[in-house]
Amino acid sequence: MVKKNACIFISGFGSNLKSLIRSSRDPVFPIKINLVITNNPNAQGILHAKKYSIPFLIINTRRRDYENIILREINKNKISIICLAGYMKIISKRFIFNAKKKILNIHPSLLPKYKGLNTFEKVVKNKEKKTGCTVHYVNEKLDGGKIINQKSFYINKEDNINVIKEKTQKLEYKAFPEAIVKIFRYI
Repeated sequence: MVKKNACIFISGFGSNLKSLIRSSRDPVFPIKINLVITNNPNAQGILHAKKYSIPFLIINTRRRDYENIILREINKNKISIICLAGYMKIISKRFIFNAKKKILNIHPSLLPKYKGLNTFEKVVKNKEKKTGCTVHYVNEKLDGGKIINQKSFYINKEDNINVIKEKTQKLEYKAFPEAIVKIFRYI
């Protein structure tokens, strides 16, 4: 099996990155992670890239040409798919158009509910009975791309924001790899 080259964008702890790295070490998993990009020089996820000798780029998103720098790295590394795994920066329409790659995002709600930030707070505030996560294609609308995979769980009355977040993250570690397998199954 010839694996597709992947780039993972992160901004924080990199727990989804760690999960994807683990999955990518399986010989039948369809991607190989060739590059990690972060907009946060203090992102702890960089440690996962270092541990597994994956090249990484810390990008200053205040630079006017930062998207061009990312695009050059993506082309240089022959990236076929970009996975946004806790990347806390909105991808521009221009970038989406110029990347000409599949771009996937993991979002901590059952889209189309609760797009954007503060999803766990919204779930609690609205007394939801069920929540979860969604893997979707990235398009020019915030959290509006075609859904690839969703996983859900029922919320217990005693669940607070931290418990809901923890349960959601555990589902994300399954949902993202499953979505990647799903999209490459027919290629």
